[in-house]
Amino acid sequence: MNRINLKLSENKKLLSIYFTAGYPTINDTVSIIQELEKSGVDMIEIGLPFSDPLADGPTIQASSTQAIQNGMTTELLFDQLKNIRETVTIPLLIMGYFNPMYQYGIEAFCKKCNKIGIDGLIIPDLPLKEYEEQYKSIFEANNLKNIFLITPQTSTERIIQIDTISNSFIYMVSSASVTGGSTSFGENETAYFERIASLNLNNPQIIGFGINSKQTFQKAIKNQNGAIIGSAFINFLEKNKITSIHNFIEQII
Repeated sequence: MNRINLKLSENKKLLSIYFTAGYPTINDTVSIIQELEKSGVDMIEIGLPFSDPLADGPTIQASSTQAIQNGMTTELLFDQLKNIRETVTIPLLIMGYFNPMYQYGIEAFCKKCNKIGIDGLIIPDLPLKEYEEQYKSIFEANNLKNIFLITPQTSTERIIQIDTISNSFIYMVSSASVTGGSTSFGENETAYFERIASLNLNNPQIIGFGINSKQTFQKAIKNQNGAIIGSAFINFLEKNKITSIHNFIEQII
């Protein structure tokens, strides 16, 4: 069974952390992953830097720009992760935009992910229909879960479509803003969380965007299965040493 599904089967609320590969420095990727697992994180989303990250806010955009300037590439990321399963057991996902994966070759990209132990991909700009018609069989052949995003504006009909084709979890974007765009959840977000919970979807939901503290984490997991922290963690990395990552995680859980 895929490691994501195994983790989702545990009777607990999950904390997933996003960070940009190659940031703060080019060789930090593996050390950050190892420290996150030691600190009790359940899943990790490794951001593949891209020059035009439309869904990302200033913090992640800046980290992506810095990572590219540092020399991070798709091939280098794969090389850095080639032995990651010797030391890390929790689910690892790559989150990125479709263009770099397409340039690499989708089948080649998926095969490489499978070889090094990546469990899933989050590709915000890959349309549902295109995935289903052209790439679903490639993902499945390489034991990769494709994670789809929904937002407060996503229609119930489309949510049901996404739920039908998904087989791990659904990434619930908390609001219409970009990553890092909000610092708390109000009545609108709470109503959205409750509405999605009431649909009784087949796939668990994990909330991202706007999770930056113990308070927002607790609100996010009240009705859903977990939460993802990205911008707040990258801000932490900018100012602190990798060896102090456990201090950040302790403040959340």
